[in-house]
Amino acid sequence: MHAPIHRLLLPATQKTIKNLIYSSLPAVSSLNFTHPSLYRRRFSTPPPSPQPPASHFLRPRTRTPLETQFETWVQKLKPGFTPSDVESALRAQRDADLALDIFRWTALQRGYKHTDATYLTMIKLLISAKRYRHAETLVEEVIAGACPISVPLYNAVIRFCCGRKFLFNRAFDVYKKMLKSDDCKPTLETFAMLFNSLLRRFNRQTVCYVYLHSVRSLAKQMKAVGIIPDTFVLNMIIKAYSKCLDVDGAIRVYREMGLYGCEPN
Repeated sequence: MHAPIHRLLLPATQKTIKNLIYSSLPAVSSLNFTHPSLYRRRFSTPPPSPQPPASHFLRPRTRTPLETQFETWVQKLKPGFTPSDVESALRAQRDADLALDIFRWTALQRGYKHTDATYLTMIKLLISAKRYRHAETLVEEVIAGACPISVPLYNAVIRFCCGRKFLFNRAFDVYKKMLKSDDCKPTLETFAMLFNSLLRRFNRQTVCYVYLHSVRSLAKQMKAVGIIPDTFVLNMIIKAYSKCLDVDGAIRVYREMGLYGCEPN
């Protein structure tokens, strides 16, 4: 009895299907494996080495003229330089900013400390160049005791403070330090600057009486210190009384002028 037809056809059919499948696939050698993910890392092309930076990026920064001058003066100040050397270097500068750089640099050097002379020179340079903010900083350092005190330095500080409206009280702080010191007592120049500063504030009748009290107190302290007033100072005191309409006080000071050897002008 013959086998069923579908059993006879099954092997032939399966063989035919396999042939069709394999014939439709391309050869392995013809596949184009170009996607990077199909390659193993050890067969991949090594990344290109980084290019060295351009030569113009390696050029040193050009120094400014101020920096060049600073380095020149620093080299001139040999190790072991003295405050006198620093003072001479500061006086030789036309640029106050350069002088301040030298002033600050020398303060950082071992074994060196600024004196009243170097501070005085630096403050004068800054004021002349209208570098008032920097001058104020040095004034605060002086008041805080950064250097020894001296009459020329303190008078310069008082003159600067009297010329700056918001530093008016600072001028009297320095004056009080002079009163308490043994070797830095206020001079006639000190009192003249303070009287002049007070007199400039006699701009309104209501304020005059407040500052007149300060003028009287300052005049008494001047006598206590042993300072003999001159005509200029006595005239300012008379003017202060006159602005407050205190005629008796003005006449009293006027009569005292002869006692000090001063003639009214």
